[in-house]
Amino acid sequence: MADSNPVYTLDEALTTIGFGKYQGLLLAYGGLGWIAEAMEMMILSFIGSAVQSEWNLSPAEKSFISTAVFAGMLVGAFSWGAISDTYGRKKGILGVASITAIAGLLSAFSPNYTSLIIIRCIAGVGLGGMHIFTSWFLEFVPTPNRGAWMIVFSSFWTLGTIFEAALAWIIMPRFGWRWLVALSSLPSFIVLLFYGLTPESPRYLCTKGKIDEARIILKQAASLNGTILQIGTLVSDQFDDHDTVFTSSENTHFLSRKENTSSSSLSILFSSRLIRTNLLLWFLYFGNTFSYYGIILLTSELSSGQSKCTTNTLNSEKSQNASLYIDVFVTSLAELPGLVLSAFIVDRVGRKLSMVLMFVLGFVLLLPLMVHQNEILTTTLLFGARTFISATFVVACIYAPEVYPTSARTTGVGIATSIGRIGGMICPLVAVGLVNGCHQASAILLFEITILLSGLSVWLSPFETNRKNLADTIVL
Repeated sequence: MADSNPVYTLDEALTTIGFGKYQGLLLAYGGLGWIAEAMEMMILSFIGSAVQSEWNLSPAEKSFISTAVFAGMLVGAFSWGAISDTYGRKKGILGVASITAIAGLLSAFSPNYTSLIIIRCIAGVGLGGMHIFTSWFLEFVPTPNRGAWMIVFSSFWTLGTIFEAALAWIIMPRFGWRWLVALSSLPSFIVLLFYGLTPESPRYLCTKGKIDEARIILKQAASLNGTILQIGTLVSDQFDDHDTVFTSSENTHFLSRKENTSSSSLSILFSSRLIRTNLLLWFLYFGNTFSYYGIILLTSELSSGQSKCTTNTLNSEKSQNASLYIDVFVTSLAELPGLVLSAFIVDRVGRKLSMVLMFVLGFVLLLPLMVHQNEILTTTLLFGARTFISATFVVACIYAPEVYPTSARTTGVGIATSIGRIGGMICPLVAVGLVNGCHQASAILLFEITILLSGLSVWLSPFETNRKNLADTIVL
């Protein structure tokens, strides 16, 4: 006998609605959040030398500006993830955008070094939660071609780095670092300006039992996309109409999704079902972050022709400063081919194989730098290595939110991001220190080992998320 009151799940609803104007607007809003983070991070490439000159700082004090930001991000990544899983994606977005915008602007008015360190650390706390934008947007995207659309979303980070380099090129020589810092906070304020129009994630609402609110958002999405939401009753993906448990298989979700709804996100994350996944993702994020920022730093160390370990003569300080903006701008463009490549293969070969292949290519391109090469070849090899390592970073930022269930998604990604920030903090101290000490081979060997182990952590990961529906909860 036919069911007079059919039911449908959120994934079925999103597939029916399709990807249209509604998701396009969300893409623009979430992408703006990533532009804001990228610009705030890229500031570190430009203001250090200017601040050092203005306040007569030591090299260690100059480096500590970046360390303070990463320390704040380390705290913020986990904290905002937990807040988002508990109180909603919207509240998380409001918090991170507010702190980033206010602290970012106040940094421009810092009267001394100590105040700058404190304010930039607070800005880092906000920046640490920007990963919420990824989970928020992910939860609106239908399963088909989800990987490609998340690559498009990730491209906003690259746009932010390119825009910040161009802005610094224009602003710094004429108006100084304070104007650059102030203008770089504008994207965060724009995020706040449009916050009132931002919908809550319907997937989050379903996990909290707010089915009616989720259905209203889905109807709005269908209306704007020119589609019709199916007739029937929306049910949380945690349960079907017979209250059966979803189990893992090739044709269903990769994690069981029924649990005691009173379980906290931390109890879910540290359950026996996710321990292996956690450890492998943590190392992936650590290694990927270490390699990504290391290659960026190596670009300036090895391709500038100014290394004290070679016989090249030093350029004038004015020439060095002028080329800084050009070098950062050009090397930022290396991420564009990586985005194109990852968008092409991520839904075709899967998340895991995509990352493994690009780790291997990055490894191969760095290998010749075990010995000194001429400047053109060095720059070319580093440009290519950044292309592939940045691409693995993009895919990892898609893979991690897909692995974790909705009830612990932003907390899980937040912890992984926090551990990744540790890699970003120690990278300049270890790798760049080796290069400055004329130990280029040792520095490259360290990166090669890290890349190999990162690829191995992906290979050993138990889940492939390609074309799988997102899980809401797991069996504890």
